[in-house]
Amino acid sequence: MRAWQIEGDGGIDALALVERPRPEPGPGEILVRVTANAINYRDLSTIRDPLSRGFPLPRTPNSDGAGVVEAVGPGVTTVQPGMAVTTTFFQDWEDGGCTPAAMASALGGAREGVLAEYVVLNARGVLPKVPDLSDEEAACLPCAALTAWNAIFETAALRPGDTVLLLGTGGVSMFALQFAATAGIRAIMTSSSDRKLEEAAALGAAHGINYREVDDWPAVVRDLTGGQGVDGVVEVGGPGTLQKSLDAVRVGGTVALIGILTGGTIDPLPVMRKSVRLNGVYVGSRRMFRDMNRAIEKHAIRPRISEVVPFNEAREAYRLMASQQHMGKIVIKF
Repeated sequence: MRAWQIEGDGGIDALALVERPRPEPGPGEILVRVTANAINYRDLSTIRDPLSRGFPLPRTPNSDGAGVVEAVGPGVTTVQPGMAVTTTFFQDWEDGGCTPAAMASALGGAREGVLAEYVVLNARGVLPKVPDLSDEEAACLPCAALTAWNAIFETAALRPGDTVLLLGTGGVSMFALQFAATAGIRAIMTSSSDRKLEEAAALGAAHGINYREVDDWPAVVRDLTGGQGVDGVVEVGGPGTLQKSLDAVRVGGTVALIGILTGGTIDPLPVMRKSVRLNGVYVGSRRMFRDMNRAIEKHAIRPRISEVVPFNEAREAYRLMASQQHMGKIVIKF
C-alpha cells in the first residue's frame, strides 16, 4: 500500500509518498481502506514543525478520513467488513470531559494518521458514515465540524435567538455558520474578503464585517447587538484576535477558544470584569460526534468543500491551506 509520511523538519517538502506492507488488525482493531481525507490547520502545523510535537518520525499525518472496513480483528463485534465509516479524531474519548488518555489517542499526532491507503484503527475509533454524504463530505466531519458543534452547542450552549460571532471562513467557522443557521442562531461573520462574506451571507450569515476595512470591528458587533455584545464567539485566531473577541462578547457570554492562528498577547482583565466564560475547545467526544451526525442527517447539512486534490498530489492540499485562499474544507481524494 501507499502512504504519505513526514520524514523530517522540512515542512511540506518533507512529506514523502512511500510503499509499506498493508497492516493487519489485532484484537479490538479494524482495518479501513481509506477513500478520502480532509485536512485541518492542525495538520499543516504538524507538518511544518513536527519536532516540537514530540512524536517519532516518520509519522503519517491527518486525523480526518472516510473509508470502508476491510477486516476486523479478534473480539470485534460492533463493526463489520463492508461498513462505510468515518474516523474519530480521538480514538479513546467516548464521553465526558477531555482527559490525558483521550489526548494521547489523537490521530495524526500522538498516533499514526490516516493519509494512507489502509489504516488500522480502534474498533470504537470510527462511526458509521452519514448515509447521504459522499466520502469526501464525510471526511470533513471528524475535526472541524465536531469542533464547531462542540463550541456552539456544548461549550457555549447557544439556543435559537442567540447571536454568535464567527471569525474567518475556514473549516471550523463555515461549519459553525451552517449549524447556527440551522438552529436559528444569528451569525455575525468576519473576513478579509468581501467575496467570502457574500458567500457566507448566502449560507445564512446575518451580517458580515471586513476586518481589513474596519479595524474596530468589535464596536460594529456591539452596534449590531444593541450595545450588548454577542452571546458566544467561536474564536479561531488566538492571541491576535482574542482581545477583540472579548470586547465583542456580552457580559456573561462565552468565548470558545479553538485555534492559535495569530500571535500576540492577552490581557485577562476583560475576562474578569465581564464574567466571560473563556473555554478551550479541542474537537470533541464520540458521543458529541453521534449527536452531530444525527443533526447533519436530519437537516441535510452538506459540508462546504473548497478544493479536492488527488492523493498523489497531497502536498498541494497543504500548500492551498497555507495560501489561506480557501473557503471551507480542502479534501484529498484517494
